[in-house]
Amino acid sequence: MSVIERVSAADIRANVQSGDILLVCAYDSDEKFNRNHLEGAISLSDFKGRVSDLARDTEIVFYCA
Repeated sequence: MSVIERVSAADIRANVQSGDILLVCAYDSDEKFNRNHLEGAISLSDFKGRVSDLARDTEIVFYCA
């Protein structure tokens, strides 16, 4: 069984800036993404297009603003 780990916003920001994690805004529409995404995040539609190219050990954080 997987355990969901809570992390701080500061830790996420630092890891996104360093390229250690992929931050995905989990809105189902690009319009919502464009209005509400955090700096460094990619859209859910972009993620779906890239998922097959990601390394298996890529750390991914999904969020909704």
